[in-house]
Amino acid sequence: MNKKNIIKLAILDMYDGQPNQGMRCIIDIISRFSPFVSFDIFDVRQKSELPKIEKYDLYISTGGPGNPLEGNGDWDTKYYQFIDELTKWNIENPIKKHMLFICHSFQMACKHFGLAEITKRKDTSFGVMTIHKTKEGTTDSLFEGLADPFYAIDSRDYQVVQPKLSVFKKKGAKIISLEKIRDNVQYERAIMAVRFTNYFIGTQFHPEADPISFVASLRDKDTKEKIRNLKGKRKFRNMLEDLLDDDKIYRTNETLIPNFLRVAINDLIKTKKIMSN
Repeated sequence: MNKKNIIKLAILDMYDGQPNQGMRCIIDIISRFSPFVSFDIFDVRQKSELPKIEKYDLYISTGGPGNPLEGNGDWDTKYYQFIDELTKWNIENPIKKHMLFICHSFQMACKHFGLAEITKRKDTSFGVMTIHKTKEGTTDSLFEGLADPFYAIDSRDYQVVQPKLSVFKKKGAKIISLEKIRDNVQYERAIMAVRFTNYFIGTQFHPEADPISFVASLRDKDTKEKIRNLKGKRKFRNMLEDLLDDDKIYRTNETLIPNFLRVAINDLIKTKKIMSN
């Protein structure tokens, strides 16, 4: 394939220098689009690395540990500036740049756009979770091919809640999924995915996760025991069974990020074709 036609993707690494199965999963998904897509990784939190907007076509900003409300005044400032510059680019240029925000990045984006509150959960959410589409989510291209509800790996100590609906309306943003319904617990359902713009979208959960990555995390005895204590032995066993179900984690892994990439790539090709005529 002509190198000029290769679509360039930048992965914004938010893992804080920690080895993470999530990156392996993201790279595995991107590799399914080879040789049409090439990628580079930028270490945002450790080295304050961010790509030059004009050099890349697509962006994926990863999950990561820690408090999304905190930074060191350097990488986080540059990260928010990058989001603003990318937003400005999409307003001013005909060829748009698509970006996917995952978990930690999603929380930071929701904070930056002023869409909702980010609060610490009472307990860690970790494991296989049901994700419910909203009315807007049922027609969003990101979820095409996924059931309602669908299943995903959730891993977070923080949550996006209390949406500021007037801000959503003003910015044209939409809530496209919510966390599971818990009839026996009086807590507000967290926002699990947002369509920020036609070109920016984010998920609170981990669409990149596959069963291998989850099982790898259980090799740590402390993590395994923590999950058992959170869920109880029966729910823990059920969760392990869910990992083997082709219509659950496998389906989300094989569907959601590929949907994002296909839509973005098609939009890019269509726009370039129109401009060349």
